Amino acid sequence: MDLEHALDRVVERAIAERRIVGAVLLVHKDGRPVYEKAHGLADREAGRTMTIDTIFRYSSLTKPLIATTILALLDDGKLALDAAVTDFLPAFQPRLADGSAPVITIHHLLTHTSGLRTETILTPAEQAAGVNRWHLGTDAIMARLAGLGLTFAPGTSWAYGPSLDVLGAIAGQLVGGTPGEAMAQYVTGPLRIDDTRFGVTDPARLAAAYADGPDGAVLMGDPHSVANAWGSMTSYDPGRIFDAAAFQSGGGGAAGTGPDFMTLLETLRSGGGPILQPQTVALALVNQTPQLAQAVSPGLQFSYVGAFVDDPQAAGLPLPRGSLRWGGIYGHNWFIDPQNGLCVVSMSNTGLEGSDGAYRDEVGNAVYAAL
Repeated sequence: MDLEHALDRVVERAIAERRIVGAVLLVHKDGRPVYEKAHGLADREAGRTMTIDTIFRYSSLTKPLIATTILALLDDGKLALDAAVTDFLPAFQPRLADGSAPVITIHHLLTHTSGLRTETILTPAEQAAGVNRWHLGTDAIMARLAGLGLTFAPGTSWAYGPSLDVLGAIAGQLVGGTPGEAMAQYVTGPLRIDDTRFGVTDPARLAAAYADGPDGAVLMGDPHSVANAWGSMTSYDPGRIFDAAAFQSGGGGAAGTGPDFMTLLETLRSGGGPILQPQTVALALVNQTPQLAQAVSPGLQFSYVGAFVDDPQAAGLPLPRGSLRWGGIYGHNWFIDPQNGLCVVSMSNTGLEGSDGAYRDEVGNAVYAAL
């Protein structure tokens, strides 16, 4: 079966089974588009069709954007990978259980080996009162993240957490503004990916947000929680993207389109274009956690922009060793396969199916079966 029919079949089946509501799927080979289609509905209740230029809440697709911004600041001489976070945020000194405050570096933040915790930063009283944590302000949020302490000494283990939020704050400080202004100056502006920002350029093109439900995808409330495969709950606040006063979370606060994100991936795959030096891109795409027996999960280590496929068989993936992948909890997944010249962007408006469910794996398997 050729690529077009294989991917059409995967997406159409997922929509028919109500696992996702709509999708934008892009596949580039050696820099050329070989599949670019929108399927289903961007907004089921309004009957609005999905289009290639539909805007999505990026969630963790924000992370490689901010990571790339940090690497561009590195090329610009504004920071070093081994620089301490306290060089930029002097008060940011989270402590280990023994009371010590180890040095956390830019490298630790980029690789999620900082030891920072993923926990609520609100007090029980604030939670009960419905305080909006995104309105606390950057300084207060950084202070509260530091106050949570560290789960391990930096560099000794891996844990997905708020490291990119801290990097976003540093990037904003270095340009004398916000994370969004840093991202625009160093990445989205030079690449002319104008729909990618902390906010929505055109609300009429924003996909509605859906979540897994017992009888198929359901429209998210605000907030909304869904049980995940890791034994906990994933929480969403889809209205935050409209809140101009919200903290610009480098870990998940941006929005943009599938083609915008593909431009970022292709820029990284092809050597950095106008935003990064080739040697910096090479550094960004290799395994940066070799000291760990395992980082993300079996077979997966971590680079500076996403998971590094170290052992495809152990990871259960069709991608070759040296590929990178990650996603976003609103329903997205992506990968770069340098060996085969492939970049794939899979955007959907349904989490967690689009990001962590069978649909994600069906897309990847279909691409490799066809190519």
